[in-house]
Amino acid sequence: MFRRMLPWALAVVAVAPCLVRADDVEYTRTRDVIYGRKYGMALTLDVFQPKSGANGVGLLAVVSGGWFSNVEMIVPPFYQPFLNRGYTVFAVCHGSQPKYTLPEIIQDMNRGVRFIRYHAKDYAIDPDRLGIFGGSAGGHLSLMQGTAGDDGDPKAKDPVDGVSSKVQCVACFFPPTDFLNWGEKGKAMVFRNFKAPYTAAFDFHEFDKEKALFIPVTDEKKLREIGADVSPITHVAKGDPPMLIMHGDKDDLVPLQQSQEFVDKCKEAGVEAKLIVKEGAGHGWVTIIGDLEPFADWFDAHLLKKGKD
Repeated sequence: MFRRMLPWALAVVAVAPCLVRADDVEYTRTRDVIYGRKYGMALTLDVFQPKSGANGVGLLAVVSGGWFSNVEMIVPPFYQPFLNRGYTVFAVCHGSQPKYTLPEIIQDMNRGVRFIRYHAKDYAIDPDRLGIFGGSAGGHLSLMQGTAGDDGDPKAKDPVDGVSSKVQCVACFFPPTDFLNWGEKGKAMVFRNFKAPYTAAFDFHEFDKEKALFIPVTDEKKLREIGADVSPITHVAKGDPPMLIMHGDKDDLVPLQQSQEFVDKCKEAGVEAKLIVKEGAGHGWVTIIGDLEPFADWFDAHLLKKGKD
């Protein structure tokens, strides 16, 4: 199951034990911090804090591949390049498919950002300097936070839900960005037409109060509305944070077009965005962990300077 969930991350898992360097900074790991609950179940994250040289900035690592998520998918060496530069990393697990669908998963990520911001003082980070990163489905969710995070509900009973879920910087690998134009204009992927194991994330349901049942959404117009709502490209607007994407030009799972058109849309809206195309690379590559350094550079450029203004 793990291998099926995370095709792009297999290389990271395989080479991770060999990537611990003598000069890597030491860190503490706090496991299973509960950031929310849904249907009586806990949502958890792990916190990685450098033992020295912390820079006061928090980064969310989206633990997601194919919109599957669990603690076994947390790979500490994947966070080491950021820890080395003083970032505190929050590895956030969301409610996983096949049990939960994209709208529910996005809600979880919003809750994760709110929780971290609300407890920023506890983690010695600046609540106004949060970055986020991930790959594939994790990239999609990262861009959703960058484009569709909100200010929170000031009337919420839970004070955590009253704070913002917006982030100030995004970096990600090969993300889905537009489920209504998948690889070509007009090709929608919201009609349960993704192949296994990704299908369940798009098995949209609505709760019928009278029947007390979750009823499948079958209306084409409604499916398209949901597809647009869960597509980052729909939400791009002036004022969005800077976004960096790295994508292979031989990706046969998520078309390069997804990143190209998203970055074009950002530039049209006046949002700083950059696409790095990896020539000859597919949906992941053996040296991918080395490409976290450009992500760290991106966060340095856009998050550290704010603390010096």
